[in-house]
Amino acid sequence: MSFHITSLIAGLMALMMVPLSFQISLRRAKLKTTFGDAEDEMLRRRIRAHGNFVEYVPTALIVLGLIEWNSAPPIFVWSLGHAFLGTRILHAYGMLYASGHIFRAIAITVQHVAFLVAGAWLLFAFSP
Repeated sequence: MSFHITSLIAGLMALMMVPLSFQISLRRAKLKTTFGDAEDEMLRRRIRAHGNFVEYVPTALIVLGLIEWNSAPPIFVWSLGHAFLGTRILHAYGMLYASGHIFRAIAITVQHVAFLVAGAWLLFAFSP
C-alpha cells in the first residue's frame, strides 16, 4: 500500500513549515532576541502562525494517512487533503498578513469540519 496522496500533502506541508519558521528567525534577529516574543506584535503573530501549524499538521497527516491506508475513495482523501492544506494556508495568511479575523475563522471552521468528517469516517468504517 502506498500513500501517494498523503505523501504529496505531507511534502507540501513540509515546504510550508520552512518559511513559517524562517520568518520567526528573521524577526528575532532584527529584534536581537532569542527567546519569547520581546513584546513585539509581529513576532508574536509569526510565532502563533508557526505554532498553530505544528499543532494541527501532525494529526491531520496521521488521519489522512489512515484514511488513505484503509482504502477510502481517492476523491475523499484528496478532498480532505486539500481541506487540511488549504486551512493551513488560510490560517497562516490570516495571522501574518490580514488585519481581521475572517481568514482564520474560515480556516478553523473548515479544519474542524474536516476533522469531524475524517474522524467519523474512521469510526464508521470499522464499526461492526
